[in-house]
Order: sequence, then structure tokens, then C-alpha cells
Amino acid sequence: MQNPTPFIHNHQLNVIKKQANFLLKTLRSVADRKVLDTVRDTAVGKAMDVFDELTADQKKLLERLAEQEEAQHIQDYLDSLEPYLVPFPEVTAKQAQKLFPKVKKLKLPDLERLDYAHTTYLRWVDIATNRLFIVYGQPDHFVGVEGRITPTNKKGFCMFCNRHQELGFFNVKLKGSSPDHFSSVGQYICMDDEACNHSITDKAPLEKFLVSVAK
Repeated sequence: MQNPTPFIHNHQLNVIKKQANFLLKTLRSVADRKVLDTVRDTAVGKAMDVFDELTADQKKLLERLAEQEEAQHIQDYLDSLEPYLVPFPEVTAKQAQKLFPKVKKLKLPDLERLDYAHTTYLRWVDIATNRLFIVYGQPDHFVGVEGRITPTNKKGFCMFCNRHQELGFFNVKLKGSSPDHFSSVGQYICMDDEACNHSITDKAPLEKFLVSVAK
């Protein structure tokens, strides 16, 4: 049997999951078949919209979402998509250190045990310094951003994933026109890195922020 060709990125899987939950809620509350059919078509349509292009087989795979009738069926369908995930490119300790050359004692997470398949952007916090490190994969290189994250002890919408959750203020210092001149860019983002990656459905806000702090 031919191995599946990965084509679903983490943020796209999150959209599919969101539409699957939408379908499940409708199945539990609506009996009208016409309404259900409309919701099924809508769910599949929104799932497909996050892909620039799809092969005939890929379309058939996504269309199977509309065939699910029960909670377990939907979960089994989502589980069946796992082999089609495009993982975040694995990062080595040496690569991470090169991204943050000014940090002499860079504290890294266990890079070998990270769930790369469900990662849109890699991030971790050095608790001792409240420094947040972000690594994002471009087609031919990694981008690294660091800054201070301060808990707000308030809930709101994360700039990266648009999820309502506990927020921190992420502040990144920028180099100015002279060595003594600095400016900064800040955004409110999730304190929970794993939850953020499991919720992000659009990379554009994250990429816009990374461009704004690029050195």
C-alpha cells in the first residue's frame, strides 16, 4: 500500500477540526435533513478553502467529513488524517543556538520529543528570565524572535490564534538607527504555547508580527 502524501499543515488541520466540531454540534441539535445537508456542505467548503490547491484524491478525503454521522465517527475521521500531516521542520540545538547568538546560556525544550506534526510555530519560555523564544520555519531557513513575556492575569483574544484565553504581553525590542536608540513591538498572546498551536487557524497574523520585528 502506497504511503499517504502529506499535504495538511497544522493550522489547516485546526480548521478541519473546527468544522468537524461545528458539524457534531449540529448533528446533536438539528433533525432537519436539509439543514444538516447544508451544514455538511458548509463544513467541507470551509475546510477546503484553507488550501490553495488540492488533487482529486485530497478533495475526496476532505469531503468524507460530510459523511460522518456520530461523534466517534468524526473522531475516527480526524484520526485518519494524521498520516497526511506536514510536520514542522525539526530543529536541532545547534540551529536554535544560531538563531539566538546573543543568548549565551540558551535553555531549550526537549527538541527530540516535541510534537512537530501539530506545531505551526515553535515557542518556549525561559522561566528564570521570562524570555519567550519563537522559531518559525520559512521554506529555506528558520526565523528566530525573542522577547519578554509578562502575564496579564486576564483573558482575551490571542493575536496569533484568536483564541479567548489567559494572555501575556510579548514585548520585543528593536534596534534603532543608533546603538543607543531602541524601540519595541508588543502583542498580547496566549500564555499556553501548546494550546495556541492547537488553535491557530491562520498563519497571517503570526507572520505579520514576525515581519514587524525582523532585524
